Amino acid sequence: MLILFNKPFGVLSQFTDRSVPPRRTLAQFVPYADVYPAGRLDYDSEGLLLLTDQGALAHRLTDPRHRQAKTYVVQVEGVITPAALAALRRGVELNDGPTLPAQARSLAAPPAWLWPRDPPIRHRKTVPDSWLELCIGEGRNRQVRRMTAAVGLPTLRLIRTRVGEHALDGLAPGELRIAQH
Repeated sequence: MLILFNKPFGVLSQFTDRSVPPRRTLAQFVPYADVYPAGRLDYDSEGLLLLTDQGALAHRLTDPRHRQAKTYVVQVEGVITPAALAALRRGVELNDGPTLPAQARSLAAPPAWLWPRDPPIRHRKTVPDSWLELCIGEGRNRQVRRMTAAVGLPTLRLIRTRVGEHALDGLAPGELRIAQH
């Protein structure tokens, strides 16, 4: 089984949490036993999370050698410059080494399908924000956030829209569907 889940902001990509007070987890949304996330999506990120009960499928989706493309819509602080886009497309130097080149494009506005975030992003009148779409072929810890920061554009909101051939395609936050694979 492969489950496509639109992980809301402020939900852990695991089924249990030992913190006090406990945070929201997948257990509150996913009614299936013996499925596990294939990859991770940070607590403060939103969007597509894949879950499966098949080890081989999880391996194919997460092993770096398979380079499953992951696409994100990112709201950043600041104005996206051609130089920043060029740097992302070349790959940027992070503290754990250079990233692979990414596909990056500036968006004139947030996508029309995008839901409001709860809680909303804090708006600052003196600091502009911008939107970009970024597609990467690797999955280091907090990689997209670190990449945008490396080019001077701190991430405000991060939504994963696609992993390989699997896309959100109309799933609202907290919704899931069983995929054909």
